[in-house]
Amino acid sequence: MVERIYILGGAQTDFAQNFSRSNKNLFDLFQVSVREGLEDAKIEAENIDVGHVGNFVAELFTGQGMLGGYFGHVDDGFYGMPSSRHEGACASGSLAILAAMADLESGRYETACVTGLELMRNVSGEIAAKNLGAAAWVGREAEGARYLWPAMFSDLCDVYEERFGLDYAHLAEISKINFGNAKNNPNAQTRKWQFSDACFTQDDKQNPIIEGWMRKQDCGQVTDGAATVILATADRAKTHCKNHGLSIQELAYIKGWGHTTAPMLMASKMEKSEINGYVFPLTRKAITDAYRRANISGPDDLDAIETHDCFSITEYMAIEHFGIAEPGKAWQAIEEEKINMNGVIPINPSGGLIGQGHPVGATGVRMLLDGMKQTTGNAGDMQVAGAKTVATFNVGGSGTTNVSFVVSTA
Repeated sequence: MVERIYILGGAQTDFAQNFSRSNKNLFDLFQVSVREGLEDAKIEAENIDVGHVGNFVAELFTGQGMLGGYFGHVDDGFYGMPSSRHEGACASGSLAILAAMADLESGRYETACVTGLELMRNVSGEIAAKNLGAAAWVGREAEGARYLWPAMFSDLCDVYEERFGLDYAHLAEISKINFGNAKNNPNAQTRKWQFSDACFTQDDKQNPIIEGWMRKQDCGQVTDGAATVILATADRAKTHCKNHGLSIQELAYIKGWGHTTAPMLMASKMEKSEINGYVFPLTRKAITDAYRRANISGPDDLDAIETHDCFSITEYMAIEHFGIAEPGKAWQAIEEEKINMNGVIPINPSGGLIGQGHPVGATGVRMLLDGMKQTTGNAGDMQVAGAKTVATFNVGGSGTTNVSFVVSTA
């Protein structure tokens, strides 16, 4: 890292809220998140130097593009502020963070507002699925599937089954943990949902098949939501702390990052995959690059992880790619309860995408925000005791865009 990039604060919307049913729109999402993010960070709009927006497919869901232009309507203090939008499917928010970091590290600017958002519940489930299919190679993969992404990640289950063996019970346990964690999250989409034990089995009535291996409880949610973080250079963070009677040691900072891009086609990824090793070597590289830049050795130096669980198999994969278990042996970490809230390395204390929700463009920003909350001791009922260092992993497409951050106060 060139220098530390600090997180002054941030906010997210309530992921349980259906903005369309509330007669609210994409701008309302943006405005609520940005205003509350500024308030949490104790900073005025006129003191933000640059804006970055993460969003995947607002044009398809709402017909709206040019989202950077929203800033000027949130607060007059943003008038004239440079801004840009970033797209990498479900990793769009993380790409916006990386771009903001580069702006600050280059010396161009000292403060950045990063907002990720997606409005997705204004259309039917089938239309939403079709819109989200833009992150695959349209016309070349999952052509016969009713729901493209469940089908694509069911194919990943087939790969695991062929190479290592796969027990559905372990996938169901991941979902059960994440839904359970979400009950402690005041912003989680599913915090009030109720489940029976049969909901986490292969009971076709209580947990119906969506595509192949993927059943209802294996799938992340279709969500309206936005998240914002305010980033600052070390010098600007010191000034900010002085002005507000804070110690810079109280702030979280981005200790490390990793970013890789794989070929779009799942088949091409599998051709490059290690038959007896990591299924997604470029996912592994993004995570280990973040470890290296953070000067940590691996998961033993982490207190918690916020990872992408668009489907239960995605988290299963991530358990191995973070180094918690050897390739093909994520099931051991699950059975040993390592990833539970009281385990040695809690995963998704927020509830993840399955429990908290998945407004696509917001997810990477939300993960960083939750990492900040954990490491500053402000995660409330989601708090992992004594957490000082948290890693994130955010993926776009079928392992195409891979971004990992290490957030710390240590």
